Amino acid sequence: MPRVPYLNKDDMPASKRDIYDRIGANRGHVARPFAALLNSPDVAASVAQLGDQLRYLSPEISAYVREIATLTTAKSLRCQYLWTHHCDSAREAGVRDEVIEAIREGGPPRRLLPKESVFVQFTQELLEDHQVKDATYSAVEHLLGQQGTVDLIVTIGYYAMQCMAINALKVDIEDGMLPLLPM
Repeated sequence: MPRVPYLNKDDMPASKRDIYDRIGANRGHVARPFAALLNSPDVAASVAQLGDQLRYLSPEISAYVREIATLTTAKSLRCQYLWTHHCDSAREAGVRDEVIEAIREGGPPRRLLPKESVFVQFTQELLEDHQVKDATYSAVEHLLGQQGTVDLIVTIGYYAMQCMAINALKVDIEDGMLPLLPM
């Protein structure tokens, strides 16, 4: 059971309803994590703006790379909601089922192609070791460039923040959805 109500536009003060519309504009709807964050409307707006920048306006990171990092973050932080919602997004972005399974299993990404494993490893190192090894950083920077690497770091931080909020607020998966991450 969620710790805060999921707010819709009508639940919000009239002066804050535009925030609801802005959050839903690029996404096509206001998902439960944002409906929960709307209990603090200005914070929800800032989080959504950062997400919009990273997901829709950053040409430096492909959806493929972003989804690998997102799933790795969801697994590392045991966030059922984010994992379940991003498995299909990852497939749509071209992430192979073998990559999704390797991330789900956890541990070092050994059986993957280098262009896949480096993003899993980068994300794991940052979240689990709280730093990134020089060799891993160099490999990612070689693939993404300096700006892309910075954008990837912030993307990982964004999804880590989302996972923490989702987990702390106990945002549950919508009825009828099957949880995909073994807990």
